[in-house]
Amino acid sequence: MNQSKLLLMSLCIFFSHPVFALRCGQALVGIGSTKEDVIDKCGEPESIDTHIEIRGVADRFGARTRVSPGTSINFGQQNYTEIEVVVDEWNYDFGPRRFQKSLRFENGRLTEINDLGKGHYH
Repeated sequence: MNQSKLLLMSLCIFFSHPVFALRCGQALVGIGSTKEDVIDKCGEPESIDTHIEIRGVADRFGARTRVSPGTSINFGQQNYTEIEVVVDEWNYDFGPRRFQKSLRFENGRLTEINDLGKGHYH
């Protein structure tokens, strides 16, 4: 590998930041963190919205595959169930020098972190 490619790769790693993480002071909060962990590291959010989403889940059990030339056929049953997912959406405003953040929790675990735009003066 020539030096220019190595330098470019090193710069990308050096200047990249975790895409799925939020910095709160000296601590990082990442995807999969619990609500309690986020509160411990980032404090209370500016706003909280909680709702329940119904999701369908299809499980295939007892399936066997018979492969014929150019085709495959699945035998078995498919079980469809609906589950309730508790969704919490928290908003943080870290002031005018940082972006506001929206955090989405599903069943108590952090699943998304999104930017909302510049923060406001408190």
